[in-house]
Amino acid sequence: MEAIMMDHQNMSNMDHDNMKNMDHQHMDMQGMGHDEMNMDDMPGGHMIHMGNLKLKFWVSLVMAIPIILMTPMMGLKLPFQFTFTGSDWVVTAIGTALFFYGGKTFLDSAKMELADRKPAMMTLIAMGISVAYIYSLYAVIMNNIVDPSQHVMDFFWELATLIVIMLLGHWIEMNAIMAAGDAVQKLAELLPKQAHVIDGNNDIKEVDLTQVQVGNVLLVKGNETIPADGLIISGKTNVDEAMITGESKQVEKTIDDKVVGGSVNGNGEITLTVTGTGETGYLAQVVKLVSKAQSEKSNTETLADKVAGYLFYAALSVGILAFVVWLFTGTFSQALSILVTVLVIACPHALGLAIPLVVARSTSLSAKNGLLIKNRNALEVAHTIDTLLVDKTGTLTEGHFVVTNYKTYSKYFSESEIIGLMASLERGSTHPLGKGIIQKAEDLNLEIPTASDTQQINGIGLEGHIKANLYKIVSEAYVKKNQLLTDEMVSDNEGDSISYLIQNDKVIGYAAQGDQIKQESYGLVEQLTKMGIKTIMLTGDNQHAAEKVGVKLGIEDVRANLMPEDKAKIVGQLESEGHNVIMVGDGINDAPSLAGATIGMAIGSGTDVAIDSADVILVKSNPTDILKFLTLSRNTRLKMIQNLWWGAGYNIIALPLAAGILAPVGFILSPLVGAVVMSLSTIVVAVNAMTLHD
Repeated sequence: MEAIMMDHQNMSNMDHDNMKNMDHQHMDMQGMGHDEMNMDDMPGGHMIHMGNLKLKFWVSLVMAIPIILMTPMMGLKLPFQFTFTGSDWVVTAIGTALFFYGGKTFLDSAKMELADRKPAMMTLIAMGISVAYIYSLYAVIMNNIVDPSQHVMDFFWELATLIVIMLLGHWIEMNAIMAAGDAVQKLAELLPKQAHVIDGNNDIKEVDLTQVQVGNVLLVKGNETIPADGLIISGKTNVDEAMITGESKQVEKTIDDKVVGGSVNGNGEITLTVTGTGETGYLAQVVKLVSKAQSEKSNTETLADKVAGYLFYAALSVGILAFVVWLFTGTFSQALSILVTVLVIACPHALGLAIPLVVARSTSLSAKNGLLIKNRNALEVAHTIDTLLVDKTGTLTEGHFVVTNYKTYSKYFSESEIIGLMASLERGSTHPLGKGIIQKAEDLNLEIPTASDTQQINGIGLEGHIKANLYKIVSEAYVKKNQLLTDEMVSDNEGDSISYLIQNDKVIGYAAQGDQIKQESYGLVEQLTKMGIKTIMLTGDNQHAAEKVGVKLGIEDVRANLMPEDKAKIVGQLESEGHNVIMVGDGINDAPSLAGATIGMAIGSGTDVAIDSADVILVKSNPTDILKFLTLSRNTRLKMIQNLWWGAGYNIIALPLAAGILAPVGFILSPLVGAVVMSLSTIVVAVNAMTLHD
């Protein structure tokens, strides 16, 4: 697992501007394998290359202000504008700095899109600012050197406003959705920094985890985190694997049983032989699954990019055709002016803000409804969802143990007294089952007797004296193994964790604990069914516990005892069959499937790794917020489409008019009129975005 930690350290030392230069570099994953980490494949696409957008925006805005004050808007001199001798050269100097500083963001991203043969928004912006800048240089030279008697219109005003508006749009969008964490770091933090290694002389040495190798023998003490995957060679204990597998109750482990690095040892002391670390370790495999799924999802093309791609080809085709026609029917100067006007009018001012403004508004509404949107694509594809895959523990259930039933087998003790005696032994316990019993005693307002000489029994439970009697709290496996149960001692708490109370080697009662179903989970399946969405439960918990919850919630398709790779395979299988799925979960075992699903949705109270792998976070951990997301996403997508039509519709009309399609009847769209309409379309999409409601 050293590679996980080393990779995080390497990445944390890189700023965003340096990261964009890593397109073809290999990141040293060591134990994780030497996979080429192309930044194009990372979530965020071209946006990951944008460096510090906030700084770029403000610096570009400062440079744009004097340009706006000293240059006309497509030939129209505004009342606040002024010029002076040499102002053209001042504007040219500032414009050049702005083009190469603020514009570099879009030029670099356009290169990536063209290299992928997928011209989209960045290519359209790059074309607009490049044409505006180059033609403006030509205009300044013509007006001040070649022929001062003539006036060639420049486009510095358009260059400045386009760069600033586009930077603002992407800054708004990234502020709204870029909350991606470092799942690799969170996985590394699950492991201890050191391990107890037993050498050939049976001496115990504490070594750095990075030095642990397959075949080493490790000692894991009570309540310690298991440092690596291994096979138990001595000792007996209960292991909490909830953070790894999703199993809600502790799993009994003994000789020849496998344990997973990152899970938490119970009170027993065990010795194990390391079977997996680095690239062979369980957590390392989870990292690979998450990375692969995120890489595949990052290739999703957004609506805005699709529209921008069409506009790029349309503007280029119309501009070239118009240039050729006017070259033969007029002069070169006229043809060049028409070409430039077409390409500059195609600049996506409105289109560039159409989606970011809707995303920002939608994100604000989402936050008020207990939702955090990390990936805007989730808003765009939610209308296609037909299947919901949902984890059980911590998602549909509360994720912690509560006493669901308790019973006495003794005529000398009432049922509440059984809880009181058990709470006496568990007083001060940090064990999840112990906490559940103590909480139940408090809920019943019981007077808890004082126990003495309490101690843990490795792999069994605990014992202590109460009023001269020896009491033990033991597992179901213990009483069955020692044949302490009679035919009358039957419980119908299948799927729950049962702790038995023994007095002087005789079972006198039990307490069953289970994971309570969240009240909000009831009715969820019914509502989803009405929306045409099928619900499937995927859980690492045991079949009985899963089916018990499934029956209560009306979930017919229940799949239990699943490992992370199993969940990811189910997601992949459903998607290969043409289904679009939402995966909802909270554990590390859910991370690969969250990353691979059409939409990954994490419970806010879940693990950091799950949250980092998701597209949407349910902050309140409320399952019914899934319904709120689906409703809001449909409204959001409608607004996106409306804004795209406003933004693109302007171009659909303006491009042929600017090219001179109505020239035979004496009408050519002037740059001034084009600029006014362009500004109006920008205002329209902004107002329309603000009308979005949940």
